[in-house]
Amino acid sequence: MWCFVISLLVGVLLVIRISQCVGPQMYGLEGDWQIKNFNASISLQGKVPGCVHFALFQQGVIKDPYYRFNDLEYRWIGLDNWSYSRTFALPSNISTWQKVNLVCEGMDTVATITLNDVTVGKTNNMFLRYVFDITNLVKEDNFIQVAFLSAISYASQQSAAHTAYTVPPECPPPVQKGECHVNFIRKEQCSFSWDWGPSFPTQGIWRDIRIEAYNICTLTYLTVTPFYVKNDHQWGLEIEAFFEVVGSESVDSNATISIPELKTKETQKIKLLPGESSSVLRVTVDKNIPVDLWWPNGHGNQTGYNMMVQFYFDENYIIERSTKVYFRTVELVQENITGSPGLSFYFKINDLPIFLKGSNWIPADSFQERVTTFSLERLLQSAVDANMNALRVWGGGIYEQEEFYNRCNELGIMIWQDFMFACALYPTDKDFIESVRAEVTHQIRRLKSHPSIIIWSGNNENEAAIAKNWYISSHKQIYTNDYVTLYVNNIQEIVQAKDKSRPYITSSPTNGEESVQEHWIAKNPYDNRYGDTHYYSYTKDCWNWPEFPKTRFASEYGFQSWPSFNTLQKISIPEDWSYYSTLSEHRQHHLKGNKEMMSQAEIHYHLPQSADPVQNFKDMVYLTQVMQAQCIKVQTEFYRRSRSEIVNKLGHTMGALYWQLNDIWQAPSWASIEYGGKWKMLHYFAKNFFAPILPVGFEEDETLYIYGISDLHIDWRMVLMINVYQWNSLEPVCVRATEYLTIKAGSAISIYKETVASLLERCGSCTRQSCVVTFYLQVYGQQYGPTNHHFLSSLKDAVGLEKPQLNATVNHQGEAFTITLQTTGIAPFVWLDIGDIAGRFEDNGFLMLQKTKEVTFYPWEPTSTAELTKALKVYSLLDIY
Repeated sequence: MWCFVISLLVGVLLVIRISQCVGPQMYGLEGDWQIKNFNASISLQGKVPGCVHFALFQQGVIKDPYYRFNDLEYRWIGLDNWSYSRTFALPSNISTWQKVNLVCEGMDTVATITLNDVTVGKTNNMFLRYVFDITNLVKEDNFIQVAFLSAISYASQQSAAHTAYTVPPECPPPVQKGECHVNFIRKEQCSFSWDWGPSFPTQGIWRDIRIEAYNICTLTYLTVTPFYVKNDHQWGLEIEAFFEVVGSESVDSNATISIPELKTKETQKIKLLPGESSSVLRVTVDKNIPVDLWWPNGHGNQTGYNMMVQFYFDENYIIERSTKVYFRTVELVQENITGSPGLSFYFKINDLPIFLKGSNWIPADSFQERVTTFSLERLLQSAVDANMNALRVWGGGIYEQEEFYNRCNELGIMIWQDFMFACALYPTDKDFIESVRAEVTHQIRRLKSHPSIIIWSGNNENEAAIAKNWYISSHKQIYTNDYVTLYVNNIQEIVQAKDKSRPYITSSPTNGEESVQEHWIAKNPYDNRYGDTHYYSYTKDCWNWPEFPKTRFASEYGFQSWPSFNTLQKISIPEDWSYYSTLSEHRQHHLKGNKEMMSQAEIHYHLPQSADPVQNFKDMVYLTQVMQAQCIKVQTEFYRRSRSEIVNKLGHTMGALYWQLNDIWQAPSWASIEYGGKWKMLHYFAKNFFAPILPVGFEEDETLYIYGISDLHIDWRMVLMINVYQWNSLEPVCVRATEYLTIKAGSAISIYKETVASLLERCGSCTRQSCVVTFYLQVYGQQYGPTNHHFLSSLKDAVGLEKPQLNATVNHQGEAFTITLQTTGIAPFVWLDIGDIAGRFEDNGFLMLQKTKEVTFYPWEPTSTAELTKALKVYSLLDIY
């Protein structure tokens, strides 16, 4: 007979083959289902995978949930109980199979499942795969129903049942307009609201659901872990296969592993016990065959090898799995540092210390079915295009889909993977712990084969919550005990047993090994001498770099900005287009966020002065992006230049992951990419401040220092070019070229030093207010890396800086477009805006110092010179005054 030779889970690449054999068969239940609310007053068709909210939107029952105040208008959806149902037919021989299962890869969240009017199981964890035995219930014609309970109601019930002590926080802050007790349900925590996102507590079948029929056994997971034997200089693979075996007797099989490109093929005998069973296969690669390693973006290739694993149970029963395997090692180094108390905190990939450059990832949409292959690819490619090599998958969202990790493997994006616990304490009753243990086990088996994942982290900020008594409670010891129970005695125990190939830390931020010594809750989890830190300060001057922590690893830091007017226009009406409108206040979920942005901007820039209220709003949006970009530039450059030095016993910073990469909806947030994929000014800045080689300038004690920062693997001899301009002239008033300097591989070193007084005197009529310093590196007379700048004063104090005339022409060049800009004077923060046309520029938000500059535009969708010319707007900081 013809059957599917299945491949349910692969570390990297999924292949389903069809061959003439007897083997497990799968029948997908995706597609159209009937959806009803509790009293059946609403009935409609909806897609699976999917959720109720999006089905209602697609069928026209509701408008766009993101439109204006619809997050509040549609709160009733999350409070109702909904059901999904459908009929489905199976082959007439379905009853001849020894075992038939209903496999649910993702149920959101609390549900009772019936098949042919018989209850087959219940679910209460969004992050679990559920498998229900339906062997004796299934027939040719079937009816399945999934009855969901409101996540809001369930969380409230679970909290009310926990009477011994409160488990905070009970509710989010009022400014977030969210729901309560999210810590009592194993569901996407930010779906009850966050300080950057709405409350949409979804219900639905959010991942694959299918019928699986088999004899003998079925393969449930297959994991692949590379290992390197240093003494033998030899690579190998540990392959762990997990099966569900039918019957009461053990089963024998011959397992063949084949990696043609490495000329590796082995057959090993395995014995499987009844029920859940697993087998470990170890294969080694001939040491005479070169193995190309997987490297992070910017450090080498992401080479993978095709591997086939075949399990032969008899001549007619074969299960095979095709996957791509990668070879790399990872190590988290926490060791003593000369001249600095505490411990280092950095990653080695393939024995090479790597500075992690990147951001934090949140769910790309409140409704996961809207996260398409294209939108996911666009976000991840945008990270790589900005010279990032790492993302932290934050613990208040979801364990991402396979496609996310597959693309990270291919793009060289290292993943710091949180488990899904964030900014809350959690119960530790028996049922909750059992559910978490199953969740962690499932997710490790599902994800551990991905080379991109370099660390597991237990939670987001929960160690800090207890240490700093966020919830002002007298139950600190109880909460500490619960913390250790959950993240140490259970999650850590499972990780260490099931994945020895990468490190685990209990929280972020944490003091790492020091937190362990302090019985898992450090006195100060933000201690700059250990582990990683999160740092936010919105009221201090963000240009004043000494305010920033000279930490070992900066895993969160950031400033807010507004998304572009075009992005906001899609979900608003004209009456909303002012900085303090009702909608502007509604969308801001961070307390005092709008005022903080304006206050921070006021430190260094004049505020917009247009008499036209809509134009004034557009100008404020632009200014918040200027402020955010410059603030995070200063802070990130501080972290990068702290890589190789110890100052006042602090330093050796080896990671900078700003908060946050992407948006979940159209609202003010810390993101550098807007909802829909448009780059904010910050993301263009990131492309420069994360460049592999970069000169960075800063002042200390009235002295200008310039550091040379390199992520390269070899030393480079370079010349530093320093140009000083008066704000009123496009010609530099003085130019200096240094002698050849050596920029050391993987380091940050001081390459230039001059007092500001000397610089101003050397450059004639310059003052702090009238001049700006720019600098770049050269190799053999050619510029290498971006041009950087250092402002000698606030832009609002600049003398001679006048509004220039900016003109632009567009020309088609192959698959891209060239924008030729002309200016009559120096223009700070030049911004090219093409409205709703999808794509990105080669550079944007820049300081324009030449009369003419060419910028390439890369469209993501077909467009034309005429469309671009019509849409293109060019302006600078001077245009908002």
